[in-house]
Amino acid sequence: MQAVIMAGGKGSRLAALTKDEIPKPMAPFLGKPLLEWQLEQLKRYGIQRVTLVVGHLKEKIIDYFGDGSALGMELDYVEETAPLGTAGAFPLLLPKIESEHFLLLFGDIRFDIDLARMERFFLEKRAECLLFAHPNAHPYDSDLIVTDRENRVTGFDSKHNVRTGWQDNLVNAGIYILSRDMLRRVPEVKKTDFEKEILAPMAAAGEAIYAYRSPEYVKDVGTVDRIRAAEEEWKSGFPAKRNLEFPQRAVFLDRDGVINRYNGFVRTPEELELLPCAAEGLRQLNSSAYLTIVVSNQPVVARGETSEAELETIFNKMKTLLGREGAFVDDVFYCPHHPDSGFPGEVKELKIDCDCRKPKTGMLRRAAERYHLDLSACYLVGDTTGDIQCGKNAGVRTVLVRTGEAGRDGKYAVTPDLVADDLAAAATKILEEQ
Repeated sequence: MQAVIMAGGKGSRLAALTKDEIPKPMAPFLGKPLLEWQLEQLKRYGIQRVTLVVGHLKEKIIDYFGDGSALGMELDYVEETAPLGTAGAFPLLLPKIESEHFLLLFGDIRFDIDLARMERFFLEKRAECLLFAHPNAHPYDSDLIVTDRENRVTGFDSKHNVRTGWQDNLVNAGIYILSRDMLRRVPEVKKTDFEKEILAPMAAAGEAIYAYRSPEYVKDVGTVDRIRAAEEEWKSGFPAKRNLEFPQRAVFLDRDGVINRYNGFVRTPEELELLPCAAEGLRQLNSSAYLTIVVSNQPVVARGETSEAELETIFNKMKTLLGREGAFVDDVFYCPHHPDSGFPGEVKELKIDCDCRKPKTGMLRRAAERYHLDLSACYLVGDTTGDIQCGKNAGVRTVLVRTGEAGRDGKYAVTPDLVADDLAAAATKILEEQ
């Protein structure tokens, strides 16, 4: 696979570092240019042929890297004589790209991701375009991606829109894998916005654009403050720990009674109300090496009391409310099944004895496969003995919180490893054990 880096930015927000003497991708990051870090990361995953799209002070980049031989890579250049936006140079790239698909990224991001894993997902989906996507702590002022349950992108929600309803916390990180044919969608060299003019119409038409959801480290470092913060994170070793090439740790979270107040089944978005300390607990975990993954039994779907589409809206309300408080979950897994029959309006095909309904471990095992989790290093936080039994069955440490049923279901004779008043206290106890 080849790669293209959009490295033509002026970087006015980095003027304190660049002093208009170097282009934005050459801004210093821990002693060497940001662009050099990017190239080294690409080389690590076997990407040796890279085309750099250059513009402002392009000679600084060309003189520094040359043909790439000093890095053991093959570099060439496409020069913009005027700013062409995020896709205007596509016709100039067409003769440069020989592989059937290629990686595209922007020159102002720092990342540490398993590119081979991302490429496999692209090939499995037979995608035309794959977007690296992740949640963040400020979705309210971020451009969001709208997807279906198969992670096909169906739309884009600009931060400038007047948002109504509830949104998934899923942000475009600025790393793509594209089929070579995508370059032909810009027929002439002119200023073109990739997302608005190319991707949005493709999504509206139902074409093969997919989101690659990942908790790995990708950060826009387009300001001095962001570069400084990223440097500190890099020195701590945090980005490397999130790379899915290596085993991960997670805190699994029941939803009802742990994140939201438990008042019986939640059947509509209006019935969901966050618990007071839920966001605080998640913020602690978001800043740690742990992923946060919701695993929730939702028998209301099988019982016909809500649809899966309505359930997704309920989860999106949870994500939106958490995002307003600077917290997020990395993913959500739910079981829509229920083994007992006799409910008016029940969905017969979901009335099965499945492998995912807690205390069975199907949701945890699927999460482990998706995110390369070491279950022996994970925790499950729940409010019922069923949650705790699920954790025991999966071989994870367990925490019972007193904010929901607090184990009063009494269905399983099981003892949790830890007991906490709420999710915030549970997070503190988990992190103290590390």
